[in-house]
Amino acid sequence: MAERPYQMRLAGELVAEFAGTMVLILFGVGVVAQVVAARLGDHDSIAWAWGIGVALGVYVAGRTTGAHLNPAVTLGFAVFRGFDWGKVVPFALAQTAGAFAGALVVRWNYTEALAMVDPGHTIKTQGVFSTLPGNGTLPVTQLGALRDQIIGTAILLFVVFALSDTSNMAPSANLGPVVIGLLIVGIGMAFGADAGYAINPARDFGPRLASFLTGYGSAWRDQHGGLYFWVPIVGPLIGGVIGAGLYQVCIARFLPPGMDRDTVKPSDA
Repeated sequence: MAERPYQMRLAGELVAEFAGTMVLILFGVGVVAQVVAARLGDHDSIAWAWGIGVALGVYVAGRTTGAHLNPAVTLGFAVFRGFDWGKVVPFALAQTAGAFAGALVVRWNYTEALAMVDPGHTIKTQGVFSTLPGNGTLPVTQLGALRDQIIGTAILLFVVFALSDTSNMAPSANLGPVVIGLLIVGIGMAFGADAGYAINPARDFGPRLASFLTGYGSAWRDQHGGLYFWVPIVGPLIGGVIGAGLYQVCIARFLPPGMDRDTVKPSDA
């Protein structure tokens, strides 16, 4: 069979990243809406649903792109695993668009419940869609939230690089998404208090934009009125590169020879 033209392959990859990210947002933002607006569930159900959403999103896009679903992951693979730099921005835009679309579906579906508990669409339910320092209640500053996002995303990429390294103990292809989902559950349960564990610029910005366009005028700011939307963008991008780099320096270079990690294709990432 003749190989498909580059533009057609890229289009398919962008659709896969869009769809995979949309799926993870449908479950992740959906569960937060259910807990906040309908009082069904708690922190543990949020952590588990986010993990399940990520796992299912990886299953959706995994064969086509490796399912980055996160600009920080895409950047880490470009810096250290040979991912095509020309695809970094298109992937990030597709991921953000998928997150935006998923959040719009959740916003529409929970219209009545959100209006009941928060008729003015204020900071009270803004956290359904986007993160806040200290989840809107704890005395965490923006710098504290930035620190948290750097650390959380560094953990994410460090482990993702381990799970995708065939020279290490990478899980078999059909089990990988489940393990990555468990990783998200673990980060949520251990590092969810200071900044809501966005650890993904698309996951935060897409739903934040969706909420702003549907009535949340304070969407770009935190509970203190400070401009906050940049924190879950900058922090994960920095932390992702740090975590991926630490894996390469501390683990990868000491492993026995295996697949060339510098020529990872999207479908292998």
